[in-house]
Amino acid sequence: MTLSEELRWRGFYNQTTFDSPEALDDGRYVLYLGTDPSADSLHVGHLAVYMMVRRFLDHGHKVILLVGGGTGMIGDMRDTEERELKPLDEIDHNKQALSAQVSQLFSGQSFELVDNYDWLAEVQLLPFLRDIGKAFNMNELTGREFYRARTGGDNANGLSYAEFSYTILQGYDYLHLHRDKRVNLQIGGSDQWGNMLSGVELVRKKTGDIVHALSSPLVINRSTGRKFGKSESGAVWLDPVQTSVYKFYQFWLNVDDESAIDYLKLFTLLDRLAIEDIAAQHVKEPGKRQAQRTLAYEVARLVHGQARAEQARNVTAALFGDTPFDQLLNEELDMLALEIPVATSSNLVNALVTTGVCASNGEARRLIAGNGISINGAKVAQDIELKTPSLIKKGKNTFILVR
Repeated sequence: MTLSEELRWRGFYNQTTFDSPEALDDGRYVLYLGTDPSADSLHVGHLAVYMMVRRFLDHGHKVILLVGGGTGMIGDMRDTEERELKPLDEIDHNKQALSAQVSQLFSGQSFELVDNYDWLAEVQLLPFLRDIGKAFNMNELTGREFYRARTGGDNANGLSYAEFSYTILQGYDYLHLHRDKRVNLQIGGSDQWGNMLSGVELVRKKTGDIVHALSSPLVINRSTGRKFGKSESGAVWLDPVQTSVYKFYQFWLNVDDESAIDYLKLFTLLDRLAIEDIAAQHVKEPGKRQAQRTLAYEVARLVHGQARAEQARNVTAALFGDTPFDQLLNEELDMLALEIPVATSSNLVNALVTTGVCASNGEARRLIAGNGISINGAKVAQDIELKTPSLIKKGKNTFILVR
């Protein structure tokens, strides 16, 4: 497939300044994607645009990833309220963390990492306003939807000049990268479309060159209708400290049937033939959840590496009876110990009570007598001495690890 065909098939081709998708196949682009250090990790809501950039890498285009140490000091405008400015040391910490994370995400690929603080910190106010500010038309800027959301109507929360200036700074990033590194395409999320247009227009006005922008689509959870990227406990982060590898794997494993194939296209490196084969299996035997299983493994492997993805897959298989519990390795038991209660008790009743699964010894004994407890996949009918390691299971989703 050509790049334009692949982007359309996967669902990436969205808002753009190109006259037609085929323009992407006519030459080589130097493109950039920027991320501000508003947190010290990306979350899965960011992942689609990074996977979109990966397609350009695979087709031989040059990629520059920008971490916004400069623009992060201002903060991109939100639809609802003013951002709280972060301390400079926190911005620096977040910047370093994101740099490491995007490097891991594109591990083995050739790309350049830059920080816009390196040039924005050198900007002098009066020359900047005279040279760059003069190129922006206030009627156009204030006509954009996200400006109106913050400044119009009785419920508007207002907008500081600092956040208002963000789109000018991002436009200047494009101009700087075009002049310095011949960048001619910016990619970003659909919420960045207005800011990307600022750069396209600024480059045209200051250099006469035609450059382009292309946004990734907003990914919607079809089962809820909400913006994709959150679980019941909140955002799903790429940082394993904030969202464990096991929970990350479970998030993808639990996506709805209707969305699973779409997500395989957007969030994995699998090719069209492989995905169409999985889709056929998914339609034929949806109960096996082959699409979700493949999705969870492939995204975990991309973000956390093959070894950790395999551990998450093996732990999940052991928990839900697909493989024997005694096949888990020590490092997989370590992963499991972070996710479920751990008992060191010598007998079953005590393990159920000390971990809070049962409120009393009597409740534990009644549960055991009622055939409600299994150990390593086998039902037990009475209190027994426990071997280590063992997996105690109550119902479908309550587990205790004995170590």
